[in-house]
Amino acid sequence: ERFLNEMRILGVPNSEALDLAIFKNYQIRMANLCVIASHIINGVSTLHTKIIQESIFKGYYQLDPEKFINVTNGIAYRRWLNQSNPLLSTLLNNKIGKGYYENALKLKDFEKYLYDDKVLSDLEEIKYLNKSSFAKYLYHQKGIYIDPYTRFDVQAKRFHEYKRQLLNILKIIYFLTTLEEDINIKITPQTFIFGGKAASGYHAAKQVIELINHVSIYIDSKPEIKKKLNVVFIEDYNVSIAEKLIPASEVSEQISLAGKEASGTGNMKFMINGAITLGTLDGANVEISEMVGQDNIFIFGMNAKEVVDLWKRGYYANDFYQKSEKIQKVINRLRQGFNGKSFSHIADYLLNNYPINDPYMCIADFDSYLEIHRKMDLIYQDKKKWNQMSLINISNAGVFSADRSIEEYASKIWNLKKVK
Repeated sequence: ERFLNEMRILGVPNSEALDLAIFKNYQIRMANLCVIASHIINGVSTLHTKIIQESIFKGYYQLDPEKFINVTNGIAYRRWLNQSNPLLSTLLNNKIGKGYYENALKLKDFEKYLYDDKVLSDLEEIKYLNKSSFAKYLYHQKGIYIDPYTRFDVQAKRFHEYKRQLLNILKIIYFLTTLEEDINIKITPQTFIFGGKAASGYHAAKQVIELINHVSIYIDSKPEIKKKLNVVFIEDYNVSIAEKLIPASEVSEQISLAGKEASGTGNMKFMINGAITLGTLDGANVEISEMVGQDNIFIFGMNAKEVVDLWKRGYYANDFYQKSEKIQKVINRLRQGFNGKSFSHIADYLLNNYPINDPYMCIADFDSYLEIHRKMDLIYQDKKKWNQMSLINISNAGVFSADRSIEEYASKIWNLKKVK
């Protein structure tokens, strides 16, 4: 009642005020209650904040714009770099000193070695040693063999439809069918690694995990294909495994549908360990892209505005399917299945579900995803260029420190002063 009285004093029409009210139509609207009761609302990435201001809480933002701010997420980098990757940490210590232990922005000093062939060679060697170490760990702990001479392409995060692990495995199925048609086709040997868990009742996510595992088992039975294309699902994925996997990763898959990921922190952990992001302009990927420049990240697909515009026009996955032989090839392979099990239910989820098919637009972004992977693969052949990209990512990761995030929360939201 007090809130509605304030709206009347401000001259807000009653219909608009009721849309913002805590109670309406015998419902308690918890998000409205949170906004009204809080003294500050913050997004956790620039894009997230923009969506909050321009869409989700637009009415409140128009009433009180100063109440809405941005505080981008950060990571405990001393854990994810210094503790998890001692080889890289030692190289940094030797080249730029230990000042970055307390001020992550000093990682920027490492960029002066961008054209130092010895440092670039050291980065490549460190990555290989970390890959070898992880390969040994995986074999001894899980009985899974991976070749450290292949490229490690990693998607490690909670399984969710919007994070689009499905899009990733669709891409892998395309590569698999291509190799089945011509085993001599030139392709960079690569190992795709999935890590993550699905909520216990999340049936759609668990179906994707099942698909990944069936593709993995199928490839295990094809030694000639496995030399060029390997797929691994790490069960019981946890932080202890992540501390070993992330330093060994070369490609960081951050491929959520634009506008769905609030921020992400895995993208920051991979970045500070020298993996190159292959992803959409979503969450903190937007800020990573701004920090490293377009030449040091691989961006594909629709942006958040384009996603919204396509929904408004009407999204029909079949329209994209009809125009793309690559998508058709993958859908046909899903229906054929692996190891005697058809995945027609996933093909139907993408094309035939009513009233919504492909709710996270895997089909719409598929061709763009394949194209950026092709460009990424070409650059990967130039080891010096790849190592330079890795160095730039490491050097510009300091802004994503949790130290900076907490400083901003303390000063902008909590009104706390530092204890000396």
